[in-house]
Amino acid sequence: MSFQSMLNRLHGQPESYDKKSKYKFGRTLGAGTYGMVREADSPYGRVAVKIILKRNVRGNEQMVLDELHLLQTLNHPHIVKFVDWFESRDKYYIVTQLATGGELFDRICERGKFTEKDASQTIKQILEAVDYLHKHNVVHRDLKPENLLYLTRDADSDLVLADFGIAKMLGHKDELLTTMAGSLGYAAPEVMMRQAHGKPVDMWSMGIITYVLLCGYSPFRSENLQDLIDECNACNVVFHERYWRDVSDDAKDFILKLLRPRPEDRWTSEQALRHPWLTGKSASDHNLLPEIRAYLARARLRRGIEMVKLANRIEALKAQEADPENSDIPQDATLAADQSRLNPTGAVGADGQPEGRRQLSRAIKSAIFREVVLAKVREMKQQEETQRKTEEAAAQAQAAAAAAEAAQARRIH
Repeated sequence: MSFQSMLNRLHGQPESYDKKSKYKFGRTLGAGTYGMVREADSPYGRVAVKIILKRNVRGNEQMVLDELHLLQTLNHPHIVKFVDWFESRDKYYIVTQLATGGELFDRICERGKFTEKDASQTIKQILEAVDYLHKHNVVHRDLKPENLLYLTRDADSDLVLADFGIAKMLGHKDELLTTMAGSLGYAAPEVMMRQAHGKPVDMWSMGIITYVLLCGYSPFRSENLQDLIDECNACNVVFHERYWRDVSDDAKDFILKLLRPRPEDRWTSEQALRHPWLTGKSASDHNLLPEIRAYLARARLRRGIEMVKLANRIEALKAQEADPENSDIPQDATLAADQSRLNPTGAVGADGQPEGRRQLSRAIKSAIFREVVLAKVREMKQQEETQRKTEEAAAQAQAAAAAAEAAQARRIH
């Protein structure tokens, strides 16, 4: 045992903690309730390290063990690969392959053209990963564009499915899950209604992703949860002529096979993989880039707001860290959030700033400005509502007083 290992034991660190010295942490990639994900240099190259605060999962440690076990059992070209794991007194660390090629929609926008045929082959890659999971009785439960990443910047890079934080391995193929999971807009109706669910929830998400990829907007757009549930259950999927006239009937049929409110009516991954649209033969050469770029333009402000939320989550994690002397949480939460979406290749612009930094900083400023404006609007509405209620109460009191006076007058007479 080395001297450093002996010191670690004396400080109460688990044996596997010795591995941590091999990792040099870099920028923050994301943060949530339980912990955060950071990029790191390691003996295996650049990797992603998920850091989970033990105090935040106390009583629910099985969740971490499940994710760890799950990642170690998966081996598919379109699924992010497990690399290593270790722990400290106060944290768990799960190391995975780092996808440096960018998110699906961002990468598409860098291309000169992206056709329906390209979309069919993109969806096929994701569906092959989902089919692999389902054959191994695993439900991902959080399929969305942000979790679809390209491994490298190469033109022929594989697309990989990431983030297995809420994925579940079923005890048997027909087991149902009951915990709330997924992201609003991509979650199946049974999940939003907190009903028992299984593999069909991933197929619903695949239907939403395909629809968005082909037209640049979601088929169900209610912002209120109950309205969204009602909209999904009604399942009136509309293919608006303006955006869908050049898209093949096979593509629309593929979507309709997946967007069915009853889980038992949805096509399985195995059935979907046999759909003719995925051969690409019937898909048109219609360029989808204008719609996808419009989608990203609308998403830019949402991303800015997400960065503000990310900074807040990092601050919260910093306050919850049990061992601040061995901190893994960035000191400057705003800077960490700002850097979280930088171009992972390290490319810089003409002004020497990393590509993506300037746009993101502007997005954060826009998001903050929007939040301030919305807060002011809410405050004004609240003041107006208070004034209205005050005036109504005064009018009612005045009417009551007048009625009382009239009654008194009648009694006198």
